[in-house]
Amino acid sequence: MNKHAENFKKYLEEKDIKIFDIKDFEDERETVVFQSTIAVEGQQLPTVVITDNSVFPLIRVQILSMALKEKNQLELLKLLNGENAQYKPFKFYCDENGNLLMDACLVVDDGALTGELVYLMFGVIINYLEKSYSEIMKTIWN
Repeated sequence: MNKHAENFKKYLEEKDIKIFDIKDFEDERETVVFQSTIAVEGQQLPTVVITDNSVFPLIRVQILSMALKEKNQLELLKLLNGENAQYKPFKFYCDENGNLLMDACLVVDDGALTGELVYLMFGVIINYLEKSYSEIMKTIWN
């Protein structure tokens, strides 16, 4: 298990937080993923904290599966591009299956990831989504 994952796991244990499933991939990058959800407007959005032996732990939120469709492509991509230009801490994109994802990349020294930093970023993400989720959904469904 990489140092970031060890630190985050220790934080979760100390705070008695039991909302994450942990998967250690045991690969050359020592990737460990913490899976959970965040609640936004009554929806449970799949959320992962991805750690490895780099200085770039990542929080990824799946906003909606199969969000990108031919009929909404132009408007959705225009909206996401505008959001990406305006907000520094995270970026939106659609993967090869059309799933709408939000990534927040944390930059930390080797092994310096803290639970406080992860939860601080969760707060930033949730605050943003509570203000913007309905507008994103309107663009997807129109």
